[in-house]
Parts: sequence; structure tokens; C-alpha cells
Amino acid sequence: MKFLKLSLLVLAFSLSAFTADHKYYISVTQIDYVEDKQSVQIISRIFIDDFEKLLRERYDENITLAGQEESASVDVYMDKYLKEKLMIKINGKPENLKFIGKAYDVDIVKCYLEIEKVKHIESIEISNEVLFDVFSEQQNIVKTNINSKQKSVILFPQKSNVLLKFN
Repeated sequence: MKFLKLSLLVLAFSLSAFTADHKYYISVTQIDYVEDKQSVQIISRIFIDDFEKLLRERYDENITLAGQEESASVDVYMDKYLKEKLMIKINGKPENLKFIGKAYDVDIVKCYLEIEKVKHIESIEISNEVLFDVFSEQQNIVKTNINSKQKSVILFPQKSNVLLKFN
């Protein structure tokens, strides 16, 4: 049942990506451990208009995402915000996220982050509060692929973190 609910939310997110206005407030964050590179690679997919609303309210009311006139400060603001709202502990130790960059895809912004020098993962604690401060209905889907095991969870304002074990 949990898998069905998660699948329906992912489908709704995918379908609503092609409409100018959406009624679902969700993001999808994929976390992959690449053992041979000792790297945790993260892609967070967020609706452009939702992220733009947040950045305007929090940092600069003139910000426009995905436009020809996009300010150079956008990456700085995205980096700062994501590091405040997306926190990861590996094996009980808080990790620093490195903001790699972003790419736009239709009405989604993909934010790329990385944690380097990760030798092994027995557990990962994820706190994802992205957009909770703007939308009370926001839900953040987190999908992991760690040690050849895939797990998925849905986080929301009342439950914004999860501990996953991989040993």
C-alpha cells in the first residue's frame, strides 16, 4: 500500500510537470551512493515556480528562474537555502553538501549536490524541509539507492526526517 501511494504521488508529480499551474506541492530527491567514487550524489527536483516564490520571499523579490535575465546570485541563494533545509548524516556524522549546480527541465529545476569521501554507509539520516516554510501542503519524496538497496520515503512538515539503515 505504501508503495502504491508513493507511486501515485510520483505519477502526479510527473503529470503536473507539464501544466503551468499545479495543485500538488511535492519535490523528489534522489540520493545515490557511488561506492567506487566514494561519493553520495544527490539530485533534488523542485517546481521552478515554487522555488522562485521561496527565493523571492526569502532573498530577493526580483529573482526570476529559468529566464534569460537570471541573476548570478541565484546559485548562491539556492546553495544557501538547500544547505539549510536538506541535511544528511552518514553513520551518525553530519555531512557537508557541495552544491554542484542546477539545470532546468520544462517546469522543474534539478539541483545537483554531492557528499565526497564517503567510504561506506551503514545508516543515513535525511532531513528534507525544502519548501516547508512556504507551503504547508508540501511533501518531499526521498528515494535512495545505497549499497544496491533502494528505499523511498515521503517527508512532510510533521515528519521531516528519517533514519535508513543499510547494514
